[in-house]
Amino acid sequence: MSSQRKTHLTPEEYLALERKSQVRSEYLDGDMVAMSGGSREHNLIVSNIVGELRTALKGRPCEIYPSNMRVRVSASGLYTYPDVVVVCGDPQFEDMHVDTLMNPTAIIEVLSDSTESYDRGAKFGHYRKIPSVVEYLPVAQHEYRVEQYVRQSDGPWLRSEVQGLGAKLELPSIECGLALAEIYERVTLPKPWFLTSPRTMQVGMIRGKNENFIAQSALSTTFQ
Repeated sequence: MSSQRKTHLTPEEYLALERKSQVRSEYLDGDMVAMSGGSREHNLIVSNIVGELRTALKGRPCEIYPSNMRVRVSASGLYTYPDVVVVCGDPQFEDMHVDTLMNPTAIIEVLSDSTESYDRGAKFGHYRKIPSVVEYLPVAQHEYRVEQYVRQSDGPWLRSEVQGLGAKLELPSIECGLALAEIYERVTLPKPWFLTSPRTMQVGMIRGKNENFIAQSALSTTFQ
């Protein structure tokens, strides 16, 4: 997200400006903050998820919206644009413009270097205040990993995660699954440091038979 701000706007002023703007902006506490664009990998992951969900939910009373659907958190006043939103049942909108969703069921955010701490922290705090939201998925962009937060019937959220292209994620909120191989189709990740570091490569050459062990140790440390 960029730091360009128009301060102390009312929600009505924000919506009037936003509906005329070519640039999407979040709104909170009077501040309107322009959102930056996504990388190739970010866009591929979003489109892969939308495509898989569309197939999985076809014929069911659910709607899938990519990142142009604005969501309002009534309890905190946040207006934002999640990367992927799913609503099952009748969607509810703020007004007759039908461009601000009030009752998402599941929200998915693809993490980036500039937004990861916000998406996993304060933004998730806002999402938890939406009574209809049952599931939240932060999706890593630089490794094959998806976190999952599911609201339990007694209130708390249960966290789990899956990683690796052979893994599959079950989404109880919308009763379908997502395979990580499909989420990350055509997404090329940066090489692990132990394959690109000259020092590590030299150690591997010297130790020969132990090269496999060195790589496995590095991986297990990275994924802790």
